[in-house]
Amino acid sequence: MKTMAKTFTICATSLLLAVSGGIATAAAEPSGFASSADVQAQFRDMLAAMKPDQGFMWRPLVRDGATVAAIEIWKKPGRPAVHPTEAEYAIVLEGAGTLVSGGTMADAKPKNPTLTEGSQIEGGATRALGPGDVILIPASVPHWFRITGERLVLLGIKLPGAK
Repeated sequence: MKTMAKTFTICATSLLLAVSGGIATAAAEPSGFASSADVQAQFRDMLAAMKPDQGFMWRPLVRDGATVAAIEIWKKPGRPAVHPTEAEYAIVLEGAGTLVSGGTMADAKPKNPTLTEGSQIEGGATRALGPGDVILIPASVPHWFRITGERLVLLGIKLPGAK
């Protein structure tokens, strides 16, 4: 928990700079706030709520209209994904994993207007992930997370309309 709290505190400035720096449309003042204690409490609640075979959980933490910052807990890899109209910004809070991004997504099937999933990414770049790492995936870029430890915990922010 100390690592997550420290990482969250260090990376909070990055989040504020991204949202206020024009990557997303934001109000003059944030519409939500989550303290380090709030983040840790939500993380504990999410872990307690996850079923033993559940590989992923997402829960909003703060929001400003359509822009949402959420805690994501990955215990198993999901499917490769593309968000056609949303950029995705994330900070690794805890755990370890690998990000594969770019390239071409095979067997792409739209699930809804904001999500297309596929079977694999061909020709993407692979990067190791650990606490404190910052990720920005532009809209329409295929991406996939592999979990290399017990779990990968992200503070994920979807940025609607950011291309």
